Amino acid sequence: MFAERGYAAASIDEIARRSGISAPILYDHFASKLDLHGRLLERTRDELLAMWREALAVDAPDEERFPLAIDAWARYVEANPYAARMFFRETTGDPEAIAVHQRVLTESQASLGQILGGEQAGDPVALEMAAVVMRSGLTGLAVWWLDHPEVTREQIVATAVNVIWVGLERVRRGELWQPGSTLDQ
Repeated sequence: MFAERGYAAASIDEIARRSGISAPILYDHFASKLDLHGRLLERTRDELLAMWREALAVDAPDEERFPLAIDAWARYVEANPYAARMFFRETTGDPEAIAVHQRVLTESQASLGQILGGEQAGDPVALEMAAVVMRSGLTGLAVWWLDHPEVTREQIVATAVNVIWVGLERVRRGELWQPGSTLDQ
């Protein structure tokens, strides 16, 4: 319901009906619609972070692990389109729901920065910023893909790897762009 209609238009009665339970039973488990929404966002965040940790823990060279990790991410999006749509699309209409969504995304971003920090030595702020760029790019790609189901997972993975990995590889080799320099230096 949240993925299909957004937070504001999703009703507890409809959520309960689709779940095969009554609204009072739903309220036995969640204090409010906002609580349910937040818990679903947190579960998706936790599943995605676990996926990144597991995918990057593979004992293989980085140039093999990174495409495997992107493929694992794409498999998650493909297998969980409603969770992905709810997690990756901005919440609108309710200030409290927007705040919960932003909190979960901020926690996700910081955790992804820590996961990447375990992969690379470097400035923690720069790693968190890299995580923001990566998360933002993958978020946009996930939302686009959900609206373009004719595009294959393989195409999504190839595009993400080519855009993200090529840049990461150049940085790892010490090829850093700085203000005042050109991209070919």
